[in-house]
Formats: sequence, structure tokens, C-alpha cells
Amino acid sequence: MAKKKTKTSSPAALPFEQPIEDVRSRLTELEELAAQTTHDLSEELAFYRERLERLTNEIYSELSSWNRVQVARHPNRPLTTDYISNICDDWVELFGDGVFGDDSAMATGLATIGRHKVLLIGQRKGRDTKERLACNFGSAHPEGYRKALRKMKMAERMGLPIVCLINTPGAYPGVAAEERGQARAIAENIHEMFGLKVPIVCLVIGEGGSGGALGIAIGDKVAMMENAWYSVISPEGCASILWHSAEGKEKAAEALKLTASDLLGFGIVDEVVPEPVGGAHAHPKDAMQIVKGKIESWLDELLAMPADLMLEARYQKFRHIAQVQSSVESQALGAASHRGVDTPASRLASPSEIHGEG
Repeated sequence: MAKKKTKTSSPAALPFEQPIEDVRSRLTELEELAAQTTHDLSEELAFYRERLERLTNEIYSELSSWNRVQVARHPNRPLTTDYISNICDDWVELFGDGVFGDDSAMATGLATIGRHKVLLIGQRKGRDTKERLACNFGSAHPEGYRKALRKMKMAERMGLPIVCLINTPGAYPGVAAEERGQARAIAENIHEMFGLKVPIVCLVIGEGGSGGALGIAIGDKVAMMENAWYSVISPEGCASILWHSAEGKEKAAEALKLTASDLLGFGIVDEVVPEPVGGAHAHPKDAMQIVKGKIESWLDELLAMPADLMLEARYQKFRHIAQVQSSVESQALGAASHRGVDTPASRLASPSEIHGEG
């Protein structure tokens, strides 16, 4: 006896996407009806298609910071494993940190992206419950960061550029991870990545949570997907600290300035990678091809630079991130103005003088 086919449903729409889903549902019904009848429904189909496109554009042009966090976490959003399958012509995974063991939350391997052979590193979240548990929901242990650094040094010896795909709520905060040196492992990655003599491209494809993200995010080109977030803490964590409740997560997300456009303005990221209208989860293959093209162009640019100039530019980029000098001068000028003192910018202390450096 033949098994009855079960109807599959798409992942639930995000709350703000419900009007879009209502129109899409109506359009799907009309398309099914058009296939079963001889009546001409072309006008109705054209109307709903235009309405769907217009409504999607309107809603996605007015997303709040919290809405973008929701999009970054959408269950259908492309993950590191999806990028590996769709933009890499080949993939040879590498395992182990050489000290403790392997961490499934951190994927490392050799790959070819377009015309470039690379070492690819990415945080792996998993799709279903079994995979998520195996990958610890994308939160790496210290062996994951040690594995990443071990492979990055191998890539340096081989002369291969490094591509890092960032998607983590944060490094694993448990006692076992701390006992095995979580903070030190992340700090060593940050320190060592400044000196690697090969191009490093870093892209936040979803969540960029705290030091867990920063542990593989020191690069010559640091970019974010349009609907990704990158912050020292999640909105829920921030709200829990400030207001002792996660209920203030929307307010916290706005205050944290964690969106791609915010961070581009601060100079923390170099570029925002656009997503198809409706988000990467709505058009995953299109989004991944956009990313592939961006990675190829970034590597073309970086591979043409002499190594010494590339390293100096990498250092200077992070040394002057968020325009610290301008902020210090503005604050000092404001304070002097408040006291009625005429203080030329040339007389202001530099950040190094303030902190006793140099």
C-alpha cells in the first residue's frame, strides 16, 4: 500500500512578517487554482505578486534593531554548512586542536571559493535538534578556538588566505570551558590573528555574539550581512542585567547599536553585504551567491597587497576603530566649552597620553 504524502509546511513567519505571509498564502492558493481551471486569473495573480513585492519592501525597509536580530536567528537562514555546500567547489574538513580534542561547533577546512583556494573557518549551529546538540548551538569551547588558530597557522605556512564565517550567540560559558581556558584561547586568537601574513576575510552571516565572535573576527576585511547583528552581549542578556528581565530586549537591541548599518557608521565593520528583499532566509541561494561574489572580490584586492602593507593596514584598522581619537577630542572640547575655556585641538591629550602609553 502506497504511503500517503504528507504536506510539508514552511517555518513559521516572524511576527512582523505575518502580513507578508498572508499575501503569499493567498497568492499560492491562486496559483494552485489557476493550474486547475481554464479561467484566466492572470490579472489577479499579477495583482498579488505586485502586492507581495511592495509589502515586503515596505516592511523590510522599516525593520527595528530587534527585528533584525530576529531575522538573524531565523531557522531557515543559511548557516555555515549551507555556505560550504553552496559556495565551495570542494571541501576537506580538518579536525582537532592538538591539545584536547575536536569541537563540532567550529568547522575548519580547506576549500575552493571561485578562483581562490582558502582555509575556511565557520561557527556551526546545526539545523535539527540532534545537530544543534552536537554543535552546542554554535557556542564553541576553547578547543574550538585552539583548532581554528592551529589551522590558521597552517594556512599561513601554505600561503592560503583565510575566510571566517561568524554565526554564534557567544562562546560556551560553562564551567568546563572556563577550566580549559576559554578566555585565554579567545585572547590568543585575537593576538595571533594580527600577525598572520596571509589575507583574512571575516563575515558575520547571522549572530555575532561577544568574544565568541571576536575570536575569529580579526581580519583585513570585516563585513556583515545586512540583517546580521554583532555586539558585546545579546539583547536578552543586556536586558537581564539592566532591568532583571528579558522583557526589555527590544529596548536593549536599540541601545546596543548592534545592526550592520550602526556598526558601519562606527567604523567597526568595513562593509554591509546586501541581502535579497525579504532576508537571506527567503532567498537563501541568492544570498549565498552574493556572499561568494563578495569574498572573491575581497580576496582579489587583498592578495594584490604586499604582506607588510597588509599587516600594517590590519593593525591600524583596529587601532583606530570607532574613531577613538575624534571621540576623545570631542569630549575634551565639550568639557572645555562648558567651563568657558578656549582649548585648541592641538593642546588636547591623545588617547595614548591619557592611558599612559608611549
